[in-house]
Amino acid sequence: MSDPKLSAFKGPLRGQLLFAIVFLVAALLLLSQLPEETKWAKRTKFFAQPRFWPAVAVGGMVLFGGLHLWKLPRRKFVTADFTEWKTWFFAIEWVLWFLAYVLLVPILGYLPVTLVFMPLMSWRMGYREKHMLWISAGFGACVVILFKSLLDVKIPGAMVYEYLPGFLRSFFILNF
Repeated sequence: MSDPKLSAFKGPLRGQLLFAIVFLVAALLLLSQLPEETKWAKRTKFFAQPRFWPAVAVGGMVLFGGLHLWKLPRRKFVTADFTEWKTWFFAIEWVLWFLAYVLLVPILGYLPVTLVFMPLMSWRMGYREKHMLWISAGFGACVVILFKSLLDVKIPGAMVYEYLPGFLRSFFILNF
């Protein structure tokens, strides 16, 4: 016999339980950090307090995330939930690639990391022909030249550049 509560729900059920749990846990984590990250200022109006609006926002996340979890039509995991999680993970993979890039730039330098990551990202997206990898590396070099030289974007020099001889060190820090 089918559950009337489930049959009345018109949207897809896959992944909702997992989303509700992850969202509520993230909201509770943010709520736990609120006293550390914000402050209550003396002699400031209530609605102008630095902690007030973040507390309203995060409190709303906890409240509505909890209500969402409580009112879900299905409360146990099924295979479709795990399939949905794999789909979400593939999106998270790109965030991890970006974080690796951001962490490596201050260590190895903007130019070398960009010249490695551009072909890697092209390879990961399925462009595996040799000419496409060279095009992506060339595009990476053009991006570095555009940002560092023409747009004069200040990107800190890498730690690796400290080991170069004096004149070469200065040149690499300023240009790459």
